[in-house]
Amino acid sequence: MKEEDKLLRTVGTENPFRVPEGFFENLTSEVMNRLPEKETPAYEQKEPTLWDKVKPWMYMAAMFVGAALIIRVASSDRVPAADRVAVEDTEQETEYINSIVDNSMLDDYSFYVYLTEADAE
Repeated sequence: MKEEDKLLRTVGTENPFRVPEGFFENLTSEVMNRLPEKETPAYEQKEPTLWDKVKPWMYMAAMFVGAALIIRVASSDRVPAADRVAVEDTEQETEYINSIVDNSMLDDYSFYVYLTEADAE
């Protein structure tokens, strides 16, 4: 502490750095005056080509085709819709016929005779 006190007494506590009068008032204008002029680049506006006009639509169409293919490939049910309806109808008819035959109380021979007579007419 003694050395610090000696230094403070010798040098003092006053700030040795000074700024010239009016320095900050003119600083902005001086800096702006020293900057070089900015050249604006000449911009040519070119006419869009046919591809530039069609490109977004092509990309969107490709996206939908890709999505349709992915859904088709990822689908676990590979039976076409028309076949599915036919199989479901056949299964329903078979269940209906089986329930009628079980409840008719006919033996096999009587049922056979009934079916052959129905075919003859």
